Amino acid sequence: MKAITFPLYLCIAFLTTSCAEKPKDLMMHKNQGFALGNTYNIQYEIHDEKEEYQQDIENIFHEVNTSMSAYIPTSDISRINRGDNSVVIDKHFREVYDFSREVYEKTDGFFDPSVGALVNAWGFGPEKPINNLTKQQVDSIMAFTGFDKVRISKEGKVYKDNPSLTFDFNALGKGYAIDLIGKMFDEKGIKNYIIEVGGEILTKGKNIKQVKKWAVAIDSPVQESSERQYTEYITLENKAMATSGNYRKYRVDPETGDHYVHILNAKTGYPMKNNVLSVFVIADNCITADAYATAFMVMPYEKTKKLLSELQGVDAYIVSKDQYGNVQKYTTNGFQNVITTKF
Repeated sequence: MKAITFPLYLCIAFLTTSCAEKPKDLMMHKNQGFALGNTYNIQYEIHDEKEEYQQDIENIFHEVNTSMSAYIPTSDISRINRGDNSVVIDKHFREVYDFSREVYEKTDGFFDPSVGALVNAWGFGPEKPINNLTKQQVDSIMAFTGFDKVRISKEGKVYKDNPSLTFDFNALGKGYAIDLIGKMFDEKGIKNYIIEVGGEILTKGKNIKQVKKWAVAIDSPVQESSERQYTEYITLENKAMATSGNYRKYRVDPETGDHYVHILNAKTGYPMKNNVLSVFVIADNCITADAYATAFMVMPYEKTKKLLSELQGVDAYIVSKDQYGNVQKYTTNGFQNVITTKF
């Protein structure tokens, strides 16, 4: 399969929402770079030009990678995936594991980070892709896949029912790292910032340079077009937002022309096939938004809406196509309140 990857994109923009004057002793500092397989753009207030936290940010990315990057052979998760029983997990792995189990249970198993072997087999992981999987191949992997087939001891060691079970925390690793950076800023007394890594975002306060709320422009889910089209904007303040979509990230079989989307259905073992094009989730922290954005892409539509009515502090915007190919949009009340069509 040939890989064609267009990551879902959120353009950081700014919307005027206040006439207040900019604090005279504050400036905005910007850090940009590449981490966790994505670009990042971080802006935060400083009191003087010597005050910046690039090294602190890089240290957090390094810690998360060392713990949970399946693309680093020496990381804890890579060693665990290979069956190394000597690994004692660190606090980062523990927190992501515990939260994953919570979401796994709330989504009835549609969110399942134990699908790493399937991710690799379909060609969306660090290992080389193979040809289309047969039902026998999928069934053989599904036999040892499942978050109910793994546990962690009090000593912090991971025990799997089958050594071939493979973790993949890619669906919430970025969100977790973003929350860590936000926590670092909070501890340093920084009251205004925006942290964006690969389209996942955490905000606090406002953009003091522009004296405006933080806002993002969302990409119109038109698969046939290679150009970005921005038709709606979302204002954020003290909130996180994560996105998930299949319309720009997929693999194409050169022989059959079949499209294989990058999100797998943990219930079936196959790439997701439904009418959902994209999901945007707002929550109080980014790991929550990240995990549920992935889950809502896979879950049945009505099941997603039911869960949204039960979750506290989680709002969503879901774009799908009906049976006639028409684009349909569903938003919770909380999400509708932050959408604007004017830039």
